[in-house]
Amino acid sequence: MHSEQVTAEPPSKVDDVPSPASGADRAPLDFDVIIAGCGPTGAMLAAELRLHDVRVLVLEKETEPASFVRIVGLHIRSLELMAMRGLLDRILPHGRQRPAGGFFAAIPKPVPKGLDSAYAYLLGIPQPVIERLLEEHAIELGAQVRRGCAVAGFEQDDEGVTVELADGQRLRSRYLVGCDGARSTVRKLLGVGFPGEPSRNDTLMGEMKVGVPQEEIAAKVTEVSGTHHRFWLRPFGEGIYSVLVPAARVSDRAEPPTLEDFKQQLCTIAGTDFGVHSPRWLSRFGDATRLAERYRVGRVLLAGDAAHIHPPIGGQGLNLGVQDAFNLGWKLAAQIRGWAPETLLDTYQAERQPVAEDVLDNTRAQTELLSTEPGPQAVRRLLTELMDFDEVNRHLIEKITAIGIRYDFGEGPDLLGRRLRDIDVKQGNLYGLLHRGRGLLLDRTERLTVGGWSDRVDHLADPTAALDVPCVLLRPDGHVAWIGDDQQDLDDHLSRWFGRPAG
Repeated sequence: MHSEQVTAEPPSKVDDVPSPASGADRAPLDFDVIIAGCGPTGAMLAAELRLHDVRVLVLEKETEPASFVRIVGLHIRSLELMAMRGLLDRILPHGRQRPAGGFFAAIPKPVPKGLDSAYAYLLGIPQPVIERLLEEHAIELGAQVRRGCAVAGFEQDDEGVTVELADGQRLRSRYLVGCDGARSTVRKLLGVGFPGEPSRNDTLMGEMKVGVPQEEIAAKVTEVSGTHHRFWLRPFGEGIYSVLVPAARVSDRAEPPTLEDFKQQLCTIAGTDFGVHSPRWLSRFGDATRLAERYRVGRVLLAGDAAHIHPPIGGQGLNLGVQDAFNLGWKLAAQIRGWAPETLLDTYQAERQPVAEDVLDNTRAQTELLSTEPGPQAVRRLLTELMDFDEVNRHLIEKITAIGIRYDFGEGPDLLGRRLRDIDVKQGNLYGLLHRGRGLLLDRTERLTVGGWSDRVDHLADPTAALDVPCVLLRPDGHVAWIGDDQQDLDDHLSRWFGRPAG
């Protein structure tokens, strides 16, 4: 049952948890972390925790993986994170690379020159494939995944969380993380508010066959898409097309659209239904925009769509969730392993909630630019002109692809708080040294040491590293936590991010 102590008015501090009425009958811990939801966010979080030997159970309410073949895009920052964990080579053969440009409001602009990444492209990949690969990765590392298991309730106390499943089974863990999507059961039971705007415009999307020649389709799409930016027919091969068209009205997205809905809307927008038939899958999505008021209440946390939803324009949703998992994983593991500084877990919300706020704002802006009304169309034309300036185009691409993120680590050089690109080092490449999910001191002076933090932080002394600063301390998520060349200053920052030294 859901504890009465977890209410819609959460404690004033994120680390407060309800005190148990009695600890005498408290069950032993079955796991360190239970994750609700085995989508990309949940699977990635499970894998990150397993890198630190955290006992993880992932509960997925669906009995089988999704069968429909929706194409999603991995942006630059997500590709970097996959490379950091040695996953990119496994993923690349299943996707198709395309230039990292033209994302913002579908305004067709070229890729800015010299993007600061070794992975400056978009990887289009079927959603079931990326979900399967990430789940396999988590299982290979030792995570348990149980399908057909839904969270029905939970209660938390000073030492853990008791999770009740829909079949009545009760499991106990130190922490529970809701990665269970926009309609998150965990978030609702936790009583965390999800303010924002409901959907104003729905869009139909699916994959199906067509009954007219490709040349005719291409001509009509060119004609219509000049004014209707939420419209396309894109060939996948073998007669299959991805079809996107505005819906007639806002509806309950729990009820999938019919092929007849697509035909009617195609006729309304384009004057023809293109002879569509034999759909592989049909769906609708809206432009609802919501952000959880809190990402953590005691021992229960939220990540991915459970914490934020927004229109899919720009393709940021899956990427935002996976990046949540990378930020949270090592911090939660540190808490469980016992070396986390007191406020480390609080930095998850402090860092990731503003990122989500920015994504919500840029998708709101993009949605306005898709309107067919004269005002938004005038703004769109003006922005199209402004994006001819490289600085504007670059800023928007770095925003969409998340390589422009800078966490607030205090005063310091511009690189502080940013992710470090994959640079050449004497052992090959930087990201190849981050596969184990540990911190890394990259030391060009060859004078520094990680001392008592060597069980958590690796050290590479390399005067040839392609850096224009003496040394950097990287967190497990690849963000620069310190820059300098002084041992005492380094020790202070090691303590800040990695706790007390061993021994």
